[in-house]
Amino acid sequence: GVGAAIAVTVGHLGIDILKNLLLLLITLYVALIVFILVVLLPVALFIKIPVKKFVQAIREPVSIAFATTSSDSALPKAMENMEKFGVPRKVVSFVIPTGYTFNLDGTTLYLSLASVFVAQAAGIHLTFGEQLIIGLTLMLTSKGVAAVPRASLVILIATAATFHFPLWPIMAIYGIDELMDMARTSVNVIGN
Repeated sequence: GVGAAIAVTVGHLGIDILKNLLLLLITLYVALIVFILVVLLPVALFIKIPVKKFVQAIREPVSIAFATTSSDSALPKAMENMEKFGVPRKVVSFVIPTGYTFNLDGTTLYLSLASVFVAQAAGIHLTFGEQLIIGLTLMLTSKGVAAVPRASLVILIATAATFHFPLWPIMAIYGIDELMDMARTSVNVIGN
């Protein structure tokens, strides 16, 4: 499926688009790693979570999310592992499902990068203020996005329509969205 989407993208936009899409993909992966190391890890250390034990607890749910690009498929294992980790059942049963709806760090970061990519691909210059408004809009609109693969593309299309961006760059992103979805879904699960 990913190969077919990339083939359609290259067929319509030419082979040169692959360089830009590769740069977008690398940027997303680097941004997500930086987010984990600069935001999530310091928070975990501050509240004294045993990081090594935590990594062991989330390894399987994150692997499931990465492979399926769906955080819902990892939900039962994540809840089970957090209970084994020592989190009380009543906390797990409230916090993790709620987080799956509202705590979508990876998706919000992806949408921000993708929106800037769409604007740059279309030759639209965004001021810092416009980028800030787009970021704040995405932080609100990404809440409650369905936990199914490619659901965030709907939010991206709506954002493009709101800010008068063309849709063709989004169709180019669709060619690599599976690869991007794997990473952002994994970060969503880690954050939850």
